[in-house]
Amino acid sequence: MAFTLRSVKVPPNSMSLEEARSRTFEFFRSACRSIPTIMEIYNLHDIVTPSQIRSAIASQFRKNAHITNPKVIDMLLFKGMEELNNITEHAKQRHHIIGQYVVGNQGLVQDSGSKHQGSSEFLKNFYSGNYF
Repeated sequence: MAFTLRSVKVPPNSMSLEEARSRTFEFFRSACRSIPTIMEIYNLHDIVTPSQIRSAIASQFRKNAHITNPKVIDMLLFKGMEELNNITEHAKQRHHIIGQYVVGNQGLVQDSGSKHQGSSEFLKNFYSGNYF
């Protein structure tokens, strides 16, 4: 059985930090424009709002805000484009999206403020060490 490989178009390297910055903003806009499609494909309307997914995407960008090397930024953009392509082509399952962008390490976005009220110190430590 032979598989055909899709050609992945690699964008040209950024020559300056400003060019990499503009490509980053362009990619962020395209990721935000694809949120309604992602919400529809993975049926996420009952779990999370589009603004919460937009915040999760923005936090992924902010996580790498300290990087100033244009080649590293281009590599991260390529990885981000690949991730977005996999998500929009339904190469991931619903629980992957929920685990990575909705729940994350901090628990559900809706539960972040009132999750551990009235719990003992032992349970707070237990919950912070696990993803419950």
